[in-house]
Amino acid sequence: MRIHVVFASLGRAPLLARTVDRLADQTRQPDGVLVSATKPEDVEGIGGGRMKAEVILGAKGLCRQRNHALRHLADRADVIVFFDDDFVPHNDYLAVIEETLASDPGIVGATGDLLADGIHGDEIPFDDAVRRLDGHVGCRSVPFSARRALYGCNMAIRLKAAENLWFDEALPLYGWQEDIDYTYRLGRRGRLVSGPCLTGIHLGTRSARSPGKRLGYSQVANLVHLWRKGTMQPNLGQRLLLQNLASNAVRSLFPEPHIDRRGRLLGNLIAIVDLLRGRIDPRRVETM
Repeated sequence: MRIHVVFASLGRAPLLARTVDRLADQTRQPDGVLVSATKPEDVEGIGGGRMKAEVILGAKGLCRQRNHALRHLADRADVIVFFDDDFVPHNDYLAVIEETLASDPGIVGATGDLLADGIHGDEIPFDDAVRRLDGHVGCRSVPFSARRALYGCNMAIRLKAAENLWFDEALPLYGWQEDIDYTYRLGRRGRLVSGPCLTGIHLGTRSARSPGKRLGYSQVANLVHLWRKGTMQPNLGQRLLLQNLASNAVRSLFPEPHIDRRGRLLGNLIAIVDLLRGRIDPRRVETM
C-alpha cells in the first residue's frame, strides 16, 4: 500500500518544517511527502530536516491546493493522508492507517480521535504536543466507529474510491467546512471511520488563518452553499450557524485576544444581508 502524506500550507514555513520533520518518527514511514504551497517562501527550511518532501506550487486556497496534490499523486499513491501543517500525529498513525485500510476494503476514509485540539481553546505549543504524544501508549484493538464525514486536520483517503472526487473550489481561501463537503460525498462510496487508536494533536495555530470578516462571511455563506448542494446534514449546519452567530455576538463585547470576534460578527451580518438579497456567494471573501 503506497501511503503519501500531503500538506496544503500557506505562510507557516517554520511550523511546516517541524511537522514534516516529525514524520521521520513514524513507525511506518510514508512512501512520500508532498507539500502543496503557493510560493517558495511557504516552504523555506523544510529541506533541512530528517524527512524529505516534494514541493508543488500553485494557486492559493485550501481546496485548490489539495486538488493540485490529488492530481499530482493520482498514479503514485493508494492512500493520501491529508495533515494540516499544525497537526502532530502519534508516531504509529500511518501504521494504524495501513492496518485499518488493508483489513477492510469497504473503508474509504478514516480520521483520528484527537488527544487535544487547540482550535477549541488556547493554541497548543508544538513541543507540548510532542511530549504528550510521546508519552501516549498507542493501541490496535479498540474498534473504529462509523462517521458521516471526516475532520480535515487529519484524514486518510483511499484514492481508488475517490476517483473524480474533488474539493469544492467554490469554497475559497481557508475553505471552511470543505472537509465535511468532500468526505460526506466520499462516504457515499464506502465507509468512513474514526477511533482512539488513530490519534494526534491539532495545535490550533492562529497565524495565516482568514481574517475575522472573511471567516465570518464564510461561516454563513459556506453553510448555505453546502445546504444547497446537499452535502451538509441540516442539523449540523443549523447548529454550526447558530453557535457561530451567538458566540460572535456575545464575545464581541469582551473578545478573546487571539480572535477577531467583531470582524467575524461583521462578516456574519454581511452574509445574512447577501442571503436575504439572494446574492450570497462563498467566493465573495476573495475580494473582501
